[in-house]
Amino acid sequence: MEEEQKIRVGLTQGDINGIGYEVILKALGEPEAYEGFTPIIYGSPKVAAYHRKALNIQNFSLNNIRTAEEAHPKRVNIVTCGSDEIHVELGKATAEAGQAAFDALKTAVDDLKRGAIDVLVTAPINKKTVQNDEFNFPGHTEYLQQQAADGSTALMLLVADKLRVGVVTGHLPVSKISENITVERIVEKLRILNQTLRQDFTIRRPRIAVLGLNPHAGDDGLLGEEEQTIIGPAIQAANNEGIYAMGPYAADGIFGSDALFRFDAILAMYHDQGLAPFKALAFTNGVNYTAGLPFVRTSPDHGTAHNIAGQDKADCASMRSAISLAIDIFRNRKLNADIAASAMKRGK
Repeated sequence: MEEEQKIRVGLTQGDINGIGYEVILKALGEPEAYEGFTPIIYGSPKVAAYHRKALNIQNFSLNNIRTAEEAHPKRVNIVTCGSDEIHVELGKATAEAGQAAFDALKTAVDDLKRGAIDVLVTAPINKKTVQNDEFNFPGHTEYLQQQAADGSTALMLLVADKLRVGVVTGHLPVSKISENITVERIVEKLRILNQTLRQDFTIRRPRIAVLGLNPHAGDDGLLGEEEQTIIGPAIQAANNEGIYAMGPYAADGIFGSDALFRFDAILAMYHDQGLAPFKALAFTNGVNYTAGLPFVRTSPDHGTAHNIAGQDKADCASMRSAISLAIDIFRNRKLNADIAASAMKRGK
């Protein structure tokens, strides 16, 4: 591959007291691992060195750069974000670590928006310690939607090979879920999911399974009426727009049978309804993809794992999958854009 054609992958350090650096360093451990792309870590060279020493990772060097434009296409590059004089406390949730995570994220997102990197892969953050005046959100998804600043709506989509699970409501307390399940919101998420499957996964006629909210999808109103009054009408409205959505299905029935793989994606009503079974089925290589935005962002589907930080126990498979998926989606989007541009040119 020509060096100038390499996709520039930005990777944020995440919580420095967790396993972020461990999975990043392991995923990029050999030059062959990043032969097809240019890795640019956003974080701290000193913190990275601390983790390398704690994990006894040998023969691994970082190319310190000031900006993404200085990245060497055949090296693992690192951009210093915020203060490099920072104290690592493995396994602890600290305000200092939260600020470091935000500094890396903000710098990377700014570079992503201005085109200095092509895709963003984020290591896990501690959602409490990262909070500040600029990050007042329950997670990456909501922050990135705000940063897009183009009116687009984000969809949390968990991906592992052909298993894709999106959610209507994301980081909400359980007590708030029901009031946030509306016809309009379900249709909006179905539009995003349908377009994502077509544009980012090159599926021409996506088949989407929509889950019910209540046990057994309400049992014809016996266990709840949302399926009849909200979810069913939303599916019909989506069908009227040409979206091939079906349901509502009982969540346990879908995830407990081979019906799971007869669909291109599943739309769950709330976070744990979709993510709990997804992680049970695909935790090792699962990826969290923020669909619906003008830029590409993925993340491993695990958290900071403070309990095993610095112990060489973290599996980097999910980080590797997150990098691969981001690159695949970027290429698919470019291919689709080229096809559309070619079609417009022929039509003139």
